[in-house]
Amino acid sequence: MEIGMIGLGRMGGNMAQRLIDGGHQVVAYDPVREALDATVEKGATGALSYPDLASKLTKPRAIWLMVPSGEPTEITISTLAAELSPEDIIIDGGNSNYKDSMRRASLLAEKGIIFLDVGTSGGVWGLKEGYCLMVGGDTQAFRHLEPIFQTLAPSPQEGYGHVGPSGAGHFVKMVHNGIEYALMQAYAEGFELMQAKGEFKLDLHQISETWRYGSVVRSWLLDLAAAALAKDPKLESIQAFVEDSGEGRWTLQESIELGIPTPVIAQSLQARFRSRQEQPFGTKLLAALRQQFGGHRVKKAE
Repeated sequence: MEIGMIGLGRMGGNMAQRLIDGGHQVVAYDPVREALDATVEKGATGALSYPDLASKLTKPRAIWLMVPSGEPTEITISTLAAELSPEDIIIDGGNSNYKDSMRRASLLAEKGIIFLDVGTSGGVWGLKEGYCLMVGGDTQAFRHLEPIFQTLAPSPQEGYGHVGPSGAGHFVKMVHNGIEYALMQAYAEGFELMQAKGEFKLDLHQISETWRYGSVVRSWLLDLAAAALAKDPKLESIQAFVEDSGEGRWTLQESIELGIPTPVIAQSLQARFRSRQEQPFGTKLLAALRQQFGGHRVKKAE
């Protein structure tokens, strides 16, 4: 099957390679020439612009986007749409806000262009293990592109599905990532507690390996924790600084709008915020208040 791809960063490039290895014809474009050349070397047909990409695909065309969410996706879709025709399909495989995806689907529909929002999970391991794909949008378009989804998924029978109308794919991926925040935080807290119990001299890598088999807390995240601890048992090469890419915030905003409590996800996001602060003002105020009402000792700033 033929598919166009825009955005050949690490994840997009790996997806293109998985499609090529699966026997699909890929026409690829990326403004970064090195990324484009690397994908062409893997077997893709290169395109040098949006018009060039559109001209090299057979109608009705399908083009998969793997570009950063927000303005880059907005610009890409609006620019690309000018080169497409009715019944062509645009697939957004990035981490867009589901409300943006609903709006984009509506605007493209006015031009007869079909839009699918595909929540994509798998990260850097997707090339080897396959990607979990949560697809929102037109059912017929999903069925038409199902061979693509089956190739990208872990198997033709597992790890992909049509989850609902436009926006549903990115909504489900948003919640997926909120859950991911909470799971990661739980592992982090548990391992920190064990690390602090110095009298037992616990081998955290050995414990993580033990938990990987038969335990009710075994998971792929635990597998990755074991790999990290094998490489750097005390994590001395890593700073305690954790970014967030937005989906956790969107999940909390949605929980507020719907009146659905998500306290564990909320706390995991707050923990990431705290990790980025050096000498946070709020903690200083706590120390100052204890000194004011109880005469408790404080540590002076250096």
